[in-house]
Amino acid sequence: MDIRKVKKLIELLEESGIAEIEIKEGEESVRISRNSSESTQVPIQYAAAPVTMPTPVPDTSASGTPAKDTSPDSDTISGHQVTSPMVGTYYEAPSPGAPPFTEVGKQVKEGEVLCIIEAMKMLNQIESDKSGTVKAILIENGQPVEFGQPLFIIE
Repeated sequence: MDIRKVKKLIELLEESGIAEIEIKEGEESVRISRNSSESTQVPIQYAAAPVTMPTPVPDTSASGTPAKDTSPDSDTISGHQVTSPMVGTYYEAPSPGAPPFTEVGKQVKEGEVLCIIEAMKMLNQIESDKSGTVKAILIENGQPVEFGQPLFIIE
């Protein structure tokens, strides 16, 4: 690959604000990533296409009435909501098998990474916009999220 092309890619990376770029030409490839002292580098993860899941059937008790849902609901829990800034897939950890960024009951500071949302094969770190204690995590790992969907409750 021509060194002028590599220099042009570096300039493009700096101007665009993109954290990493990889270009392949035939058998040659080059990956350029920008290290930022402000954020932690997250390894690129490629996810499989989303699989549509069948609609869950409500669990019924002996009386035949639906069992009560015990998952936290953003409407019933008071506190500051951290919402998704984009449509994508929610990941609680930087890589499979790694410990999650945060858990219920953990103290977080403003600017601390809470999760990753993958959108169009780009991994976007979602930071806390408030210091406090994580009161609830409203989404499960690997689940799709919508723009504005509540992800965390911080008190």
